[in-house]
Amino acid sequence: MKRILIALTAFMTVSAFAAHAQTSAAKAGRVSHVAAEPRTFFPPNWVRGYTDFSVAPSHNEPDLGRCMFPQPASAGGAASMCTAYARYLFSGYLEVQPLGRTPFRHFFLFFEPKFSFGRNIPQTTYAASMEPIAYDRCIGIGFQLPKNFELRATQHQVDWLGRYSKSLGTADLHTNGPYGLYATFGVRWSFGGYGRNGASSAY
Repeated sequence: MKRILIALTAFMTVSAFAAHAQTSAAKAGRVSHVAAEPRTFFPPNWVRGYTDFSVAPSHNEPDLGRCMFPQPASAGGAASMCTAYARYLFSGYLEVQPLGRTPFRHFFLFFEPKFSFGRNIPQTTYAASMEPIAYDRCIGIGFQLPKNFELRATQHQVDWLGRYSKSLGTADLHTNGPYGLYATFGVRWSFGGYGRNGASSAY
């Protein structure tokens, strides 16, 4: 639980700082109408992203791929039953692009965390519990290319939290499923202006 609070606090602090920096840049832009080159360090909108909080109604809980379904009645008692079907999802996305000039201005770092909370078993138990389940995240580096293309190197991993860090009885599949540790190299294409507002992407 302590790790969750630290990660959430850090992410929300950076998000608040980004909003403040963006507001300051907007005020500065209203003072002068003369076009100027971007600052070498920390240009406008050098930190950007979003946060998101979602709730899954009963009978629609995300399956984190950890539990057998249906669960046997003798799964070791209610305290140890596998209930990794999330009710709440807190997620976000953060990009950091601190350089505004030189070819290095096209590099950026990104971080995409997702926290899962809940305690449910489909067709058996539906609760409003916010018990922590998993901390899933992607982190990586990107490089902007012309025509709204990006090269991205991403590393993904998950930490099971609380009681989910150990065996949960006979219903526990002991598998990471889509929540495993892996790395990818990819190309992203954005269109319609998505993700380009305020980004230092001029070529």
